[in-house]
Amino acid sequence: MNHNNNDKISQEKEFLIKTFLQESNGNWCSQRRYYALPNGKIKEITKTVTMRFLDRGSPELTDLAKLHELDETAELTCGSYVEWNTVDAETGEQGSKRWTVLGSLGTTMYFGRNFPVPKLVVAEYYFRDANTIYLWTEENGALFEEELKMIGKKYRTRQTVISRGGEQQMIAQYLENIIK
Repeated sequence: MNHNNNDKISQEKEFLIKTFLQESNGNWCSQRRYYALPNGKIKEITKTVTMRFLDRGSPELTDLAKLHELDETAELTCGSYVEWNTVDAETGEQGSKRWTVLGSLGTTMYFGRNFPVPKLVVAEYYFRDANTIYLWTEENGALFEEELKMIGKKYRTRQTVISRGGEQQMIAQYLENIIK
């Protein structure tokens, strides 16, 4: 493949992630159901999620690149500031408010530190089509595979499968709708 074709493919990928994150901008109600496969337990949680699009060169993305110790010439293409608050569907109990910054470079998504894991999270991704992104990452011996699909301008679905040692441990399914 020649240099011009590589540039075109890179621009197409950059366009897809930028468009996807721009369309995710806003306040979302996320209804989540977690299925623990070994014991069959089901847990339902509702989260409010706020996403703010970040364009190339934003201070948040610059800080994220430094946090991940990326080469000084590497500039994250775009990203989002994400904040969420959890409400347990059974008890109504409010969880703690959390936030993170995510940023894209090539086909890698970098995440900020506000996760309960010992190291920084990095995921690889690709688009199945313009409305569906697939991400995967490994953390502490577990594989996380996630698919996010935009459905029009008001809805999106997410499904995450968590595996350990080649066996699926949990499936999380989310239905999210934009809040005006």
